[in-house]
Amino acid sequence: MYEEFVTPCFVFDEAEFRRGVEAFGNALRQRFQRVAIGYSVKTNSLPYALKSARACGCRAEVVSHDEYQLARLCGYEPSEIIYNGPMKSKQTFLEAVEGGAIVNLETKRELQWLRELPAEGKYAVGIRLNINISHISPEDADGDDDNSRFGFSDESDEFECALRQIESMPNVSLSGLHIHRTAHSRSPRFYERSVAYAAQIIRKYKLTLDYLDVGGGYFGIFPNKPTFADYAEAFYRPLAEQGVANLMIIVEPGNALTASPFKFLSEVIDVKRVDERTRFVTTDGSRNDIDPFFHKSDYLKELLPTDDDREIEHCQIVSGCTCLEYDRLFALTDAPRLEPGDRILYNNVGAYTMTLSPQFIRLWPRVYAVNEQGEIKLVRRESSATDIIQYEQ
Repeated sequence: MYEEFVTPCFVFDEAEFRRGVEAFGNALRQRFQRVAIGYSVKTNSLPYALKSARACGCRAEVVSHDEYQLARLCGYEPSEIIYNGPMKSKQTFLEAVEGGAIVNLETKRELQWLRELPAEGKYAVGIRLNINISHISPEDADGDDDNSRFGFSDESDEFECALRQIESMPNVSLSGLHIHRTAHSRSPRFYERSVAYAAQIIRKYKLTLDYLDVGGGYFGIFPNKPTFADYAEAFYRPLAEQGVANLMIIVEPGNALTASPFKFLSEVIDVKRVDERTRFVTTDGSRNDIDPFFHKSDYLKELLPTDDDREIEHCQIVSGCTCLEYDRLFALTDAPRLEPGDRILYNNVGAYTMTLSPQFIRLWPRVYAVNEQGEIKLVRRESSATDIIQYEQ
């Protein structure tokens, strides 16, 4: 199939995406009567994927006014949106609250904006609770003070002050807590302790809520990793102990849903030998495409040679197409020689790669989608110089 694609390109597997959404939803419904999955737009903002998420029953989880407007253009009603983060505009914030979106307050200015809502209406909002991992789950912390710059802290007086401001508005009620925080371990233990902390806050302030938004940061469907069922159980136990397991549970999985459905396909365009032992292989892809944080040394990849009759090379360095010396993707040792025209397929590359890829030297590549019937569709053409210059005054 991959010989049909023009490289470089991303390939979106719609069946794999639906499998992940359904698996997480089914796991949550084993424990909770009401659940919602928010598609993390920041993790992959491809409009076709965003529309596919809506078709799978996901809400759009957005963290800026630009993402909010993108979700609206992709067909989401405000009531189908979860609006987080500090980069809300006043216009989209008020529209979202009035339209029934799940809006989790992040900044003090949003508390002031609430006062501009029509007095005759009734509105519900959530609030983000600050999570210090070192205090909640030390084993999962990155250092002695793994604090966060997000949310209102109950370790200071800011969370309580925000609650009092909401209570002072007769037309506004608090409907939920947002506790998104990601630990490097992604362990169910961390989520269980975070949810237990949220339950303590609910009890401390005698809050009557509709939902708990646990956020994202989960493993996807990978062998020897925590399962969606493990996470669902971690949410349930502390809530059941506190008698609040009737809350709607909201999750915002980014990597867990978007990594596995996306592949990246590149082609060898040149080879050079720099000494007797080392051969450089240049591809039309780039490390910017699949590793925007530049911290990986290897990838889940498949080599797709045009034929099988190849000599063995001691060392081949597979590199990208940019002029950066460190645009080196991986090394092959004592492997069949790669030649121009061969292709390399990188798996599980849908999380943050496309949203963080810069327009550096080579602009955004095209994107194909493969539907559940195996049909191929070009869903984004490659960017061009014309796309850039059209915005010049």
